[in-house]
Amino acid sequence: MNRIVTLAATLLAATAFNAAAQAWPTKPVKIIVPYPPGGAVDVISRKVAQKLADQLGQPFVVENKPGATGTIGMALAAQAAPDGHTLAANDMTYSLLPYVFKRLPWDHAKDLVPVTTTVFVPYAIAVRADAPYKSLGDLLAAAKANPGKLNYGSGGPGTAPHFATESLMLAAKVDLTHIPYKGAGEAMTALVGGQIDLFIASTASLMAQTKGGRTRVLAVSGDKRLAALPDSPTFAQAGLPGYGILNFNGFWAPKGTPAEVVAKIQAEVAKAVATPDMVAFAESQGGFPGGTKPDAFAKTVSDTTKMWAPVAEKAKVERQ
Repeated sequence: MNRIVTLAATLLAATAFNAAAQAWPTKPVKIIVPYPPGGAVDVISRKVAQKLADQLGQPFVVENKPGATGTIGMALAAQAAPDGHTLAANDMTYSLLPYVFKRLPWDHAKDLVPVTTTVFVPYAIAVRADAPYKSLGDLLAAAKANPGKLNYGSGGPGTAPHFATESLMLAAKVDLTHIPYKGAGEAMTALVGGQIDLFIASTASLMAQTKGGRTRVLAVSGDKRLAALPDSPTFAQAGLPGYGILNFNGFWAPKGTPAEVVAKIQAEVAKAVATPDMVAFAESQGGFPGGTKPDAFAKTVSDTTKMWAPVAEKAKVERQ
């Protein structure tokens, strides 16, 4: 009898979960972007949100909750009801947070469930268009000949461009001087204005100035050249095969969100980002569509977080 009761309870729970997944969404879905409007995460999230709204007949509303390297918005998402109606959007920066903060207001490994990726965007290294460095080899040779003389910009200590450049220094065995700014936009302005020698960031951040002829991309991460930057080799093609940072954008859900609901969100996002206009948008940013399964995305987040440990040690970022 006990076995029959247990089996019945299991079947009822499964039926309830399936019903929840089939019904989702039953009301507007909030997507918390933990950064100001206009950045890459915000722009990508809004495009995907509109696609999901068209597919599912419910509004998908993006709310910007910036501050503290994205931790304010992510903490709000972690505290939300786990019913699939609140999601958080972020990028590779999420994997850096344990190295930037002594304590986070949520459990980084457990309180937010990776749902799926939206877009993968490679990282690239850029110099001014009139810089004397015509290739990555030229730049690294100059850095090795003049240790500490070349400088690079970032959006501040502990940001993705900071860690990405520290990773480059480890891979290439060069010494560069860090010039932190208040944001990636300021760092790009400094590059164009000649205050810094190089800037490493996502191709989405570099594309406008590169297409406008003000900067030159010397190399991109990933295993193939990008359609949007056909003249820029990969880091491996440029002679640095050990450097391979690939930035991801994606959605997280609060812990406890039913697995069936998570799976449905992933399936709908995968459908959305595979549409021709979304593929074209991703390619225009130098990237390609996501849609990763939850387990695979969780592994990507975990592996990327572990990858930054030696970089954080080298960078000596004072955790806040």
